[in-house]
Amino acid sequence: MSETIETLWQVIQDRKENLPEGSYTAELFSRGMTEIAKKVGEEGVEVGVAALAQSDERVASEAADLVYHLLVLLAARGLTWEDVEEELRRRFKR
Repeated sequence: MSETIETLWQVIQDRKENLPEGSYTAELFSRGMTEIAKKVGEEGVEVGVAALAQSDERVASEAADLVYHLLVLLAARGLTWEDVEEELRRRFKR
């Protein structure tokens, strides 16, 4: 896991456990899986739209939003980034 992803993951875990007031991440956890999943879908669409008609910087920004929301979804499901990496490794072995 990259240092940036690791740091973000630790922040997400902290927000999940402590639900600090005023935290967007804590608010997502409080809203539940349906809302988290919707955000992942919205961000995925925004990446696609940006790829078709916007700058590289915008694509990177939207991709960062997607990765963040995906990490929140994984945390909400009790999964980790390592679970995703393991699945990718399994696919490469085919």
